[in-house]
Amino acid sequence: MKKLTFLFLFVSTFAFSQQISISEAKRLISLPLKCVQKEYPNKLGQVLNDGTDLKSPSVLHPSFYGCFDWHSSVHGHWLIVRLLKEYPDLVNDTVLRVLKTNLSKDNIDQEIAYFNTKNNGSFERTYGWNWLLKLQLELEGWKHPLAKELSKNLQPLSALFCQKYVDFLPKLNYAIRSGDHINTAFGLTFAYDYALAHSNDSLKQVIEKRAHDFYFNDQKYPLHLEPSGYDFLSGGFEEMDIMRRILSKDEFKKWLKGFAPQLFSKKFVLEPGKVSDRSDGHLVHLDGLNFSRAWCIYGITKTLPELSHLNAIADKHIETSLKNIVDGDYMGEHWLASFALLALLNK
Repeated sequence: MKKLTFLFLFVSTFAFSQQISISEAKRLISLPLKCVQKEYPNKLGQVLNDGTDLKSPSVLHPSFYGCFDWHSSVHGHWLIVRLLKEYPDLVNDTVLRVLKTNLSKDNIDQEIAYFNTKNNGSFERTYGWNWLLKLQLELEGWKHPLAKELSKNLQPLSALFCQKYVDFLPKLNYAIRSGDHINTAFGLTFAYDYALAHSNDSLKQVIEKRAHDFYFNDQKYPLHLEPSGYDFLSGGFEEMDIMRRILSKDEFKKWLKGFAPQLFSKKFVLEPGKVSDRSDGHLVHLDGLNFSRAWCIYGITKTLPELSHLNAIADKHIETSLKNIVDGDYMGEHWLASFALLALLNK
């Protein structure tokens, strides 16, 4: 495997310019473009009710069949749209054709139909739902002629997920605190941003209530026990990330002093996750952990600037994994570019 040397150079470039160069943006966007229409290998998660349900990924999910799994395809589309917004020079007929094809009305209608099949209503709950709502917001903020069409096509699926959140969250008696797809705190973050942007009071209120129920009384979280071997999310930092959203600044500061008092010490140390084998689809999760920890930390320090000493920890986490993302191993490249970009944007 050869390293993506642009990512190694990107670390120092970003530190000085606080921007992504056009050449680096081209490299980042190339990764999801390479996989959003790549059907195999593919990890499906559907329930087979009978033999007729056994279909190819592109038939089951004509919009989001690429990039190994559904949610990675969704946030791969998010990365493409975000970079096209930031760098209009990246817009060309090829990338527009990909978006127009994948996010067509007919394809989205089929995605909706899948969620209405027996035993598959909870598919991608809540990780994929969360990313889909982030993609919807990104399309709505893109000032390209195609964006309005794509946003309109996607909106019914977004509306379906909003309702699914409202129906599901009151039934969830306990938060899921694992460091992977099913983590409850992460699954509320982008959905809450969406609720605010759309003035969706029912979604906003249910997220605020459940986040408060799950996390408000938590004290002295044991960050030293993280990460677990396959984590790509930090249970502790994701909890902080949703609480900084739903609480006022003063409330969040008080809560954080009880939840993670060690963060207020300038001597606080947190080592990045270490990956031993980036061809292993589970072990490479720890690169994602480094990026997701970083975007959470940057969010915390924007809310509480007095904790800006933590930014050096986030920077180190990004540097650790940016220079080690590899080109040619699908286990990392089908999803990590999105995590890297989100961390850098939050910086």
